[in-house]
Amino acid sequence: MKRSSMLGALAVAGAAAGARPALAADSCQIGPPAHVAGPRVYANYDQVELDAAYDQNAYAPLNAQIQARRTANSKLVLARLGEPTTVAYGPADVEKLDIHRAKRRGAPVFVFVHGGAWRAGSAREYAVYAEPFLAAGATLVLPDFSAVTKVGGNLNVMADQVRRAIAWAYINAASYGGDQKRFYVGGHSSGGHLCGVAVTSDWSSMRGIPPDFIKGAVLMSGMYDLVPVSLSSRREYVTFDMATIDALSSQRHIDRLHAPITVTYGTNETPEFQRQNREFAAAVKAAGKPVQLVEAPSYNHFEMEESLGNPYGPNGRAALALVAS
Repeated sequence: MKRSSMLGALAVAGAAAGARPALAADSCQIGPPAHVAGPRVYANYDQVELDAAYDQNAYAPLNAQIQARRTANSKLVLARLGEPTTVAYGPADVEKLDIHRAKRRGAPVFVFVHGGAWRAGSAREYAVYAEPFLAAGATLVLPDFSAVTKVGGNLNVMADQVRRAIAWAYINAASYGGDQKRFYVGGHSSGGHLCGVAVTSDWSSMRGIPPDFIKGAVLMSGMYDLVPVSLSSRREYVTFDMATIDALSSQRHIDRLHAPITVTYGTNETPEFQRQNREFAAAVKAAGKPVQLVEAPSYNHFEMEESLGNPYGPNGRAALALVAS
């Protein structure tokens, strides 16, 4: 939506309610800031445009409110459902899993990898998503892992932690009442990227992990080609080199994909996040592997994440369809 159209709609809504508009004009910039066009750095983007295309705040002005709502709702869910079981999957202090256990044994398992631009977020902040999974009779596993800013900008550390967290959840499924035969994963944003890396990993080096142990995945608003990301402002806190770009661009490793996947994105996300998800799904389809693409009309990036908690939302519907299969 254009900035002028959004402001006009807000003004009409505010007048109808007898209240001031919810947003001031100077706080509702959608897309890159006004600037003099510079040289192209990737595709048709100059540096300002590319930076904005990988900065969700540029396209979702209510980001802070949505995230605050998620945190508040997570506290309410924990008060209703009780504390999760927290276990270590590795030796580092941060390497822990929050397991929201279904009441019955032999329950399907869904591991959700949270986002946060690779530098923010914790499992506890995402407890809100346990409620619909538990209501559906499934167990939700939420891993914690390092922020990239805490490991010298090295994304490989995070990718390794996520893989080990997923492996622990699978190998030890019986210990928390989970069913290895119904084991699923998903992730949003930078978590979608890390989940994409996981499902296109070579698991042969891990004992007890068959290549097809993941039975389905929902990749939500992720990144699957790190080349344009490495040219954006994210390079200020992530160390991108050619080896990292190659190893952690899941679009280059579709041959290692064994699970059917669902790829989702919203039409109000940044243009690059929309493109990344469309092109990754198209590449998986071209490789002859099962994939479903969900384009959610009028959802921005953070609304897409929030929809995981809604059984009728695009991500909630996709994830709950997996655990019900």
